Amino acid sequence: MASGNKRKPPMVADRKRAANGQPPKVGLKVPPKPGTAKPKAAKSTRKSSRKPARKTTRRKGGGGIGGFFRAVFGWIMRLIWRVTSRLAMVVALLVGMAVAYVYSGLPEMSALLDGRARGSVTLQDYQGEVFAWRGDQFAGVVTAESVSPNLRNAIIATEDRRFYRHFGLSPRGIASAVAINLRAGRGPLSGNGGSTITQQTAKLLCLGVEYDPTQWKNETEYEDDCRQGSLWRKGKEAIYALAMEAKYTKDEILTIYMNRAFLGAGARGFEAASQRYFGKSAAEVSPAEAAMLAGLLKAPTRYAPTNNLERSQGRAATIVRLMEEQDYLTAEEAEYAQDNPAQLSEAAEAKAGGYFADWVMSSGPEFFTRKTTEDVIIRTTLDRRLQQAAEDAMRIVFDEKVSEGSKAQAAIVVMSADGAVRAMVGGRNTKVSGAFNRAIQAKRQTGSSFKPFVYATALEAGYSPLDTVMDEPFCMNVVGSGQWCPENYTHKHYGEVTLARSLRDSLNVPAVKVSEMVGRDLVRKVADDFGIKSDLAAGPSLALGASESTLLEMTGAYAGILNGGSSVKPYGLIDLRLLGDDQSLMDADGGIGERVIRAEAAQQLIWMMEKVISEGTGRRAAIPGWEAAGKTGTTSSYRDAWFVGFTSEYVAGVWMGYDDNTPLKGVTGSGLPAEIWRETMVRVHEGLEPRPLPALPPQDGSRNRDGMAPTTVSGSGSAIERLLRGIFSGEGSSQEPASGGTR
Repeated sequence: MASGNKRKPPMVADRKRAANGQPPKVGLKVPPKPGTAKPKAAKSTRKSSRKPARKTTRRKGGGGIGGFFRAVFGWIMRLIWRVTSRLAMVVALLVGMAVAYVYSGLPEMSALLDGRARGSVTLQDYQGEVFAWRGDQFAGVVTAESVSPNLRNAIIATEDRRFYRHFGLSPRGIASAVAINLRAGRGPLSGNGGSTITQQTAKLLCLGVEYDPTQWKNETEYEDDCRQGSLWRKGKEAIYALAMEAKYTKDEILTIYMNRAFLGAGARGFEAASQRYFGKSAAEVSPAEAAMLAGLLKAPTRYAPTNNLERSQGRAATIVRLMEEQDYLTAEEAEYAQDNPAQLSEAAEAKAGGYFADWVMSSGPEFFTRKTTEDVIIRTTLDRRLQQAAEDAMRIVFDEKVSEGSKAQAAIVVMSADGAVRAMVGGRNTKVSGAFNRAIQAKRQTGSSFKPFVYATALEAGYSPLDTVMDEPFCMNVVGSGQWCPENYTHKHYGEVTLARSLRDSLNVPAVKVSEMVGRDLVRKVADDFGIKSDLAAGPSLALGASESTLLEMTGAYAGILNGGSSVKPYGLIDLRLLGDDQSLMDADGGIGERVIRAEAAQQLIWMMEKVISEGTGRRAAIPGWEAAGKTGTTSSYRDAWFVGFTSEYVAGVWMGYDDNTPLKGVTGSGLPAEIWRETMVRVHEGLEPRPLPALPPQDGSRNRDGMAPTTVSGSGSAIERLLRGIFSGEGSSQEPASGGTR
């Protein structure tokens, strides 16, 4: 049948299977019609819905040894990944635990602002104006909000430009620092560290380890340990920084940093540094001043403007450029800051009081000065006008009258008649701190500047300035040394001369005779009572200044002559109190002491010493319009030259010589020391009304008080002289040989 060959249309289920490749749903089975043959299964032309099994084929070259190594490498990489990922998880867990542990021990921010292990000393002049600082100076707390925006911006621009964007660590900064160090031939952690401000703050806090005097030899050793740069230390520092970031805000971290940083010259924190260098608060600094302060963070001592202002200004110029690049300053502001660099305040320019401040610190009680744990205020006797006068005089004489390259040194002390030290210069370099102070530390032979104490003893014993003594060739036998013959500086003799002329012309023979006449022991006692506490010579050369003394002692002894014959203890401290307290803990430890000689004897000695300047060896020290008295001094070997003297207002002493005792060339006390003294006193007396000296001229008439045989110390003299010797000194023996020739 024609119809029997036609293909039946597919059933719906078949169409569905054809459409989605799935077998049709099971339904009712329709039996074939009776009488019809079962059609033969036609070979399906459709692709099977099941994907044929993929034949495994080997890639060309994929077998063999190469495939083996690739398999091994893949296995190793998978192993490394598994190990490192798990190790990273463990490290992260440990770091998190460490950060949490440090976090739990961090105190409140306010407890971290003042971390000094010792206190500070602020020194004021006699008017109460600050002129010097010592110790660790902390001038008060500043915050990131209270300081000048210029200062905050300068710190961030210099130390950590991404401070407000990182989490305490800066991988980019660390990588950059390592690259810089390697290019410079250093180790990766040597030099630049790439530390953030947070990390630097952690280091300033010594990672929470406080200073313990029982554990560390001193604070320096403790701080050196805090600054270690080992890899282990860096890791601990990073953990501490992360904990700080979790505990404190960014501004709080910056506040801690600004208060803990050391900024040179003993200044701890930016407020102390601003006051120290500029005399103003950190809230008031200009861009140029802020740049200078921020520049100190790199190397506080090296860039301290009190050490080298030009170097500090150069560093500040770099900071200004960084501030401009980071848009903290406009081009106009940056140009102005570059053209007008920061300058030191007047007090800072004075180098922290130099020699005077060092002397006050060394002479005060240790627990309130050098090792104080409190903040101390000391009011001193310093007069800054007089200090400047002395410094100017020193500079002018050395610039104009000392050959270039000379290593000769000098020292100056100016004081009142009661011993209050008003100025002190301990060397040619006046802008120093902590240097060798020749005014108080150098013990030198006094030469003829000692002679006033010989004549003071004679006047106290009843001699008159007009009494005479024979200036002639003279020798004496010194026990154990033989004959000793002093000589005058001029190698001439002038016959019978008054005591006044002997002192005026600095004659040696009469001075020795008078000393032996009144008794060497009594001369030594008078000098000691006036304040010359050095070990005084025992032999006859005592009269010619063979003993050693300091300039401060000698000037104080002359002050005793001016004040009428009472001893003087030089002093620089007026009162001492703790910061914030009004009550003084200590008052002046010095001043006028017990009487040494009668007022009449002192006034007669002043009259004699005035002749030294008006008519004698000290003419070059004369001050126009003022009466002045003094005495030159030159040792026999020319190693020391002195001039010490006074007016009715002030006493001043000058010493000149070499630190290594090299003889001076052509310098005597009547030369350069007298000129330095005059230049000092002219400036000291500017604006003052001249007043006469408290001198007492002697009554007319004179007596010959020689009383000395030409070759022995035991000459008879008058009965009065022998009586005086018996009362005041007895027959002192001569034990020390000495040579004459001083003036």
